[in-house]
Amino acid sequence: MAFEMKDIDESQAPLLDHLVELRSRLVRCVAALVVAFGICLFFADQILGFLIQPLKSAFPEGQGQLIFTKLYEVFFVELKVALFAGFCIAFPYIANQLWAFVAPGLYAREKKAFLPFLLATPFLFLSGAALAYYVVMPTAFEWFLGFEGEAGGLAINALPAANEYLGLVMQFILAFGMSFLLPVLLLLLHRAGIVTREQLVGARRYVIVLVVALAAIITPPDPGSQLLLAIPLILLYEGSLLLMRLFDSRASKDKPEEAEASADQSAS
Repeated sequence: MAFEMKDIDESQAPLLDHLVELRSRLVRCVAALVVAFGICLFFADQILGFLIQPLKSAFPEGQGQLIFTKLYEVFFVELKVALFAGFCIAFPYIANQLWAFVAPGLYAREKKAFLPFLLATPFLFLSGAALAYYVVMPTAFEWFLGFEGEAGGLAINALPAANEYLGLVMQFILAFGMSFLLPVLLLLLHRAGIVTREQLVGARRYVIVLVVALAAIITPPDPGSQLLLAIPLILLYEGSLLLMRLFDSRASKDKPEEAEASADQSAS
């Protein structure tokens, strides 16, 4: 019993070291987010002006405006803009800190397998966000503004509120950015042995239905933006299946080589 208690006491030191390291890295992440938030708050007007461009281009030349119905609304809009932009800027550093905490516990082969997914994550997220900003949002906003007109002798004009518009923009960017991480998720599940390529191929029809339903839920209710999200997701899904096929064929070639190497070592 005394021996077991001694082992438990000795095992507390590494655990405490890990907790102290985790705390220090979380503090660094929060500090980076605070610094990025402060910088972005200083440039909040310029960032908000950048986010307004898709709506401005959807209105006829010289028309369109954003309104606010509460005196404090624009102030909180700028805070949200600064926080959103600050997180985007600080995310690479935050991801680096999380990787530095996890990496020492991985084998060299695991690090080599996981690192490409870590590098692909910001690229895929930015690709989805760029698609949302440069293609989907202008198309969707033009479609929404098409409902302006007249009904019952009264004019129907679009007067979007600043807070609601910012929420819509963030919904577009986050929905497309997170959805574009689908290949990373599928490939990680495949490398971990949780799913196989054959299972995903067999579930293709169900995945297509799920993707269309997801696009209808997380995008505004216009068919254009739903198709602009559903079609890239289906293509990314098919691309993931192609990469899985390449990984499987490479793994099947490596197994005989590993078997020969182990046999040579046993013989020697």
